[in-house]
Amino acid sequence: MQIKNVVVVGGGTMGNGIAHLFAVNGYDTVLIDTKQEYIDRALSMIKKNLERQAQKGTIQVSDVKAALSRIRPSLRLEEACVGDLVIEAVFEESEVKTEIFKKLDAVCRPDTILASNTSSLPITAIAAKTKRPDRVIGMHFMNPVPMMKLVELIRGIATSDETFNIVNDICLKLGRNPVEVNDYPGFVSNRVLIPMINEAIFCLMEGVATREAIDTVMKLGMNHPMGPLTLADFIGLDICLDIMNVLYNGYGDCKYRPCPLLVKMVQAGYLGRKTGRGFYAYEK
Repeated sequence: MQIKNVVVVGGGTMGNGIAHLFAVNGYDTVLIDTKQEYIDRALSMIKKNLERQAQKGTIQVSDVKAALSRIRPSLRLEEACVGDLVIEAVFEESEVKTEIFKKLDAVCRPDTILASNTSSLPITAIAAKTKRPDRVIGMHFMNPVPMMKLVELIRGIATSDETFNIVNDICLKLGRNPVEVNDYPGFVSNRVLIPMINEAIFCLMEGVATREAIDTVMKLGMNHPMGPLTLADFIGLDICLDIMNVLYNGYGDCKYRPCPLLVKMVQAGYLGRKTGRGFYAYEK
């Protein structure tokens, strides 16, 4: 099966990044969201990021207009019927994702591959809500999508070799490095990363060191590009908490218990960069 037409469901940070990546690599892409304002915001961000790439010389100026012309926005999930590959990229809520997959399964061709950009939720459970579990796979892109090379490819228990090979091949064509992982809570990336962030928050809560000191230790001592508290603000503290809860509930192990300070900050609405306040303050 050759992938020619791609559909991305969800125009948020990850969804618009995925649409950007496919369009700039020559794929006709439908970008679906529920409100026109979400679509407009997504297209504006894609245009801004393409222009930034052109300014840096990573793409040609002519590529900006060409990529934008390949993206067709839509407010109707039924438009997913044109896709050879459909990638769901909505927020990390299990019930929302499974409901979308039920609807996609009904409107898409039987040979269409359905992928989820989930960062922690079980692919097997999502696939079980469809009549094509062998053609369901996880494609966990990293943020920001146009820059980051890694894609975790998550096999559900029923994901076929054919499906995996097709998606693995398209990742390579996109200039990405696909890594095969099996279907466990948090996969590899977030099973390792988010508990590290959680432990950094425990260090802050317990007064082991200041936020600046914790971040500096990890940057200078471990050669991380940014400290864990800065990274948590970048990811979104609500997303960090959601993933910690997936790990805690999925493994039943107390080592994945979310830090109470993280819980309080999310309750207060201090979610990081997107709200202007997290462990640090930001201009919105």
